[in-house]
Amino acid sequence: MNLKSVFKLLSHISLFIGILILIPTLIAFTHSETEAFKAFLYTELMIAVFALIILIATHTEKNITFSIKDSYLVVTFTWIIATLFGALPFYFSGMTKNYSAAFFETMSGFTTTGATCLVDIESNPISLLFWRNMTNWLGGMGIVVLFVALLPACGVKGTALVGAESVGPTKDKLTPQIQGTAMALWGIYLALSILQTILLLLGGLNWFDATTITFGTLGAAGFVPKNASIAAYQSPYVEWICIIFMFLAGANFALYFKLLQKKILRVLKDGELKLYIQIVVIFSLLITLNLWLSGFNNFADSLRLAAFQVVSFITTTGFSTTNYSVWPMFSQMLLFTLMFIGGCAGSAGGGIKVIRIKTMMKMAANALTRRIHPNAVTKIRVGEDTISTDTAISIAGFIGVYIATALIGTIIISLSEKDFLTCFTGTLLCLGNIGIGIGTIGTTLTFDQFSPPYLWIFSFLMLVGRLELFTVYSLFTRKFWAR
Repeated sequence: MNLKSVFKLLSHISLFIGILILIPTLIAFTHSETEAFKAFLYTELMIAVFALIILIATHTEKNITFSIKDSYLVVTFTWIIATLFGALPFYFSGMTKNYSAAFFETMSGFTTTGATCLVDIESNPISLLFWRNMTNWLGGMGIVVLFVALLPACGVKGTALVGAESVGPTKDKLTPQIQGTAMALWGIYLALSILQTILLLLGGLNWFDATTITFGTLGAAGFVPKNASIAAYQSPYVEWICIIFMFLAGANFALYFKLLQKKILRVLKDGELKLYIQIVVIFSLLITLNLWLSGFNNFADSLRLAAFQVVSFITTTGFSTTNYSVWPMFSQMLLFTLMFIGGCAGSAGGGIKVIRIKTMMKMAANALTRRIHPNAVTKIRVGEDTISTDTAISIAGFIGVYIATALIGTIIISLSEKDFLTCFTGTLLCLGNIGIGIGTIGTTLTFDQFSPPYLWIFSFLMLVGRLELFTVYSLFTRKFWAR
């Protein structure tokens, strides 16, 4: 393990985070937000001091080389350091009541969870709210992926880094060079972001609302600079734009690259995409009928509200347009089910991922077939792709560890003396990077109800959920640190 290379790269990434923070710093300056401006300047100073100390300590390290272990260490500590520094403006400005809450808020942003400790969001300076939503956007496609795309001058081969940060059981290499893949993904991400921003501007929103909503939508993250989330805008047009782009953010971005290459048939035959669309359509129609027949709304409004919350839940975005906790229990249970699914592999969404659910369904079907026909030779196919035995075992292991983490997390959070539903959904929405849940947490109440120790636990759950468990958990094993 080459710790000097690890820390040297982390110093570069810290400076990179500092450059990004200059954007909200400029907004604070132009809007005469004195306290926020000071908070950003203090943050920039601390980043500069940290990076300088590390660079001096590692100045003899000329070539940055990595093993697989080093890549896991870099990716995990990149997200931790980004959050540690990213939280400082919230803490220095007094936006949060303590650093634990600031760290939670920032981890929620970068991991695209969308959970919040803030009670009155709208009372805060727009520069801080802009940075808050900007963390959503940066985390959506990945901090390390962006770093690899923009800063190849650091002399790092980013294959292992991108692989350790990417979500899903399979990794798509879109171009021969990993830097090209990173640039392609971020190029598509940026193009969709610009398109949504323009469409929201055409819907009557100002630049600040249009940009911040786009950050929360394309990042599948859910931060909105309004207390009432998307419901604050009272605009069906804005809601449908969000539905469309949330759905797009929840799909595998590699498919968009294939569309640009005119490989339309390959996209249409993608097994994960098919199931993703089927889940969204079926669940939306079921909830629509349940709301309409229960007399909540007319059919058109029921369809819009149902589609919005279904897409918001399955993509783990966490936007809301209504108080769905008063919906019929059938509709609430369908939304609760979506919390266990998540978006597609290679998307901005969190959760277990559609392809893993599909694979487990296929494995169960094959197991049933072999019970009836013991000599049958079965394969696990998702669309036109065959899932290897190693990948299937890895997926089964992931889901097992995911469930165990959710259960252990719930047990630990139960020490807070909150009710079971609050503890369980709070744990699940942080682990799945969802942001909203069933019950009081994430709907009528924020995470402000929890004391600092529990906020750190929730922050850890968000981190392991975003980096898909094993990248982080491997750091806690003896084999990882063995020579």
